[in-house]
Amino acid sequence: MDFFKNASPMFFYFISIAAFVLANVIRENNISVYYALLIVGLVFFFLGLMRRIKQRR
Repeated sequence: MDFFKNASPMFFYFISIAAFVLANVIRENNISVYYALLIVGLVFFFLGLMRRIKQRR
């Protein structure tokens, strides 16, 4: 867990983008994995956003 505390916001954004792209590729084959990856992408996006807001203070 120490890795996530020290990770930069860009790391979270890249994971978010990768999850969204992978979700788009898998959409036709497996709908449950599609929705799971969308949720993962949203979570990592907001984690990056919160980390960025904390760093600016």
